[in-house]
Amino acid sequence: MESACWNDAGAMTLVPAMLVPGQNGEPLGTATEAAGSDAGTAAMPSARVALVGVHGFGTHHLRNLERLQAAGSVELVAVADPQAPAPGAVPPSAAVYPGLDDLLRNTPDLDLVIVATPIQTHAPLALAALATDAELYLEKPPVASLADFNRLCAAASGSGHGVQIGFQSLGSHALQAIEELLAAGTIGTLEGISATGRWVRDRAYYKRSRWAGKRSINGVDVVDGVATNPLAHAVATALRIAGARTTTDVASVETELYRANDIESDDTSVIRIRTAAGLPITCALTICASESVEPYVTLQGSAGTAVFHYTEDRLTIETASGCTEETYGRDDLTENLLAHRAHGVPLTSSLVDSGAFMLVLEAVRTAPLPAFIDPAHVRWEGEGDAAHAVVAGIEEALERAGRQHATFSELGLPWAAAEPAVFELPAS
Repeated sequence: MESACWNDAGAMTLVPAMLVPGQNGEPLGTATEAAGSDAGTAAMPSARVALVGVHGFGTHHLRNLERLQAAGSVELVAVADPQAPAPGAVPPSAAVYPGLDDLLRNTPDLDLVIVATPIQTHAPLALAALATDAELYLEKPPVASLADFNRLCAAASGSGHGVQIGFQSLGSHALQAIEELLAAGTIGTLEGISATGRWVRDRAYYKRSRWAGKRSINGVDVVDGVATNPLAHAVATALRIAGARTTTDVASVETELYRANDIESDDTSVIRIRTAAGLPITCALTICASESVEPYVTLQGSAGTAVFHYTEDRLTIETASGCTEETYGRDDLTENLLAHRAHGVPLTSSLVDSGAFMLVLEAVRTAPLPAFIDPAHVRWEGEGDAAHAVVAGIEEALERAGRQHATFSELGLPWAAAEPAVFELPAS
């Protein structure tokens, strides 16, 4: 496959396609696979788009916008970043500004603003974007506190504009297949859901930016923990499958947070959620594994299981009658937002529907500091900045936690010195 990139003349050239990853390198399919065939954008006039943040994850938005511009769906008219774009990264016709304020002052009639910047900047940038007549695409996590989330929801409601949150996995067509198999009783009664993620992140990962691994910077919330950033899709996808979208869909949240790296935030944690309908969801996550494995969400039924590898859109169903596996397509969230603006198509990953996730983030934000894992139970593999921590027995621990809906301390693990922290849900 091939994808487009800008040349100096502003024309498109073709280069080999690459995987379009989620934030922090999470592979989410190729750009072509990501485009939903029924997104409803084909007949729309070209939308005027501004991108805030052209480095890091912003580069993947650039690639997607190149694809959409080649198809005539959008025109990237301006970008903003305090660091200049790499040569050829944006079309020559796009204006470049050091910040969003300058961009908005000089760029009228925007249809869409995409914000792909550090977590702690999301709230002010999103509020500024909503003061225009443009729709907003905001990368995950939406903001770094429940208070900011509530302010953003109020601003979005007052503006009347759509706000899409960048949980790309929610565009997977496998989610509809899961709804259908649950309705059909294929795996019996749904008894619980677990999300399991085990990745490797080295010392360089925490040196890539000043906010990496931080709970806050100079009093400003960041909340860059394993469940709220690198493996946030695991949490968001499990919640969506459980039907927990808004803040009213969650009955309880417990956290048990640990860190093997010398950081402020958690890198190895269990988040235990119960929905308003009484369904348990347990997210057992680490970036201190011996090797990276595609994360997955398991549906535990009375008559079988379904396992959704959300980065691959792959669904495996196992019952007494056998095992089946299928890989699905995916709708692109940018196209979905454009179709929402033009035709009122429902948003796939709306701001309001990230309320349940924001309760989890708030529980992590307000929890006690993550407990250090005794170095006796941590080994280091690799050298220098390429070295990464591996928690002893973490793979089995994650599986047991998800299967039993138990925290690490409840499993009696020798390094689990913390205990579950119960989050006090805000009054509705």
